[in-house]
Amino acid sequence: MTAVQGRDVDIPTEDGTADAYLAHPADGRPHPAVLLYQDAFGLRPHLKGMADRLAEAGYTVLVPNVFYRHGRAPVVELPEFIDLSERPELFSKVVPLLRSLTPDLVRRDSGAYLRWLADSPVVADGPVAVTGYCMGARLSLLTAGAHPDRVAAAAGFHGGGLATDDPDSPHRVAEHVTAELYFGHADNDHSMPPEQIKRLEDALTAAGVRYRSEVYEGASHGYTQADTDAYDQKAAERHWAALLDLLQRTFRASA
Repeated sequence: MTAVQGRDVDIPTEDGTADAYLAHPADGRPHPAVLLYQDAFGLRPHLKGMADRLAEAGYTVLVPNVFYRHGRAPVVELPEFIDLSERPELFSKVVPLLRSLTPDLVRRDSGAYLRWLADSPVVADGPVAVTGYCMGARLSLLTAGAHPDRVAAAAGFHGGGLATDDPDSPHRVAEHVTAELYFGHADNDHSMPPEQIKRLEDALTAAGVRYRSEVYEGASHGYTQADTDAYDQKAAERHWAALLDLLQRTFRASA
């Protein structure tokens, strides 16, 4: 198993400073970069553990606090384990933060994260990959559309609202995407129902985007998050296999 170094870092943006977590192999060499976007509950120990697991596989992983305009992480106080009975109260706090993150802010912030990675001595030259969870799937797709020259692969897991009727719906960036995409949708997810999945797939197909879109049967929204009651170990491990396969093919191709 590859030894990993992890540390907190600060990233200058157009609107201030984003706190973030950086994990990478402890060999002192540069490695391909992965930008990992949080779910709605924010940057916390579980997400740092996910970054460490990717770093063990040979990647340099950056996990920004995308709510940095509202404070350093944790922006919202969280229990060690998030169960369904606590979610309504938590969502009343995090939904306004989520809605404040407009596509324009995502474009600006993602540019700052990508510039920081490009300047880091522990990041290899070349393109980057992006992965996101819950709301982070939206950010992943928007980042791929905003920075096609930098993003070679992007993944989203149990994402919601990826293909709505809204003029700013993430699926509308499909024509700008050059990355290969992967989506692992949760089954029976009211935030990403079958009609939205089809709309997303139709947009990607029409734009000529290389992608895979799969529904994880029996898995609930949030299935990758082990510190919540939505966690599904079988689905989470399927996600790891799909993500690592995407990364391996991407960075082998770009080498």
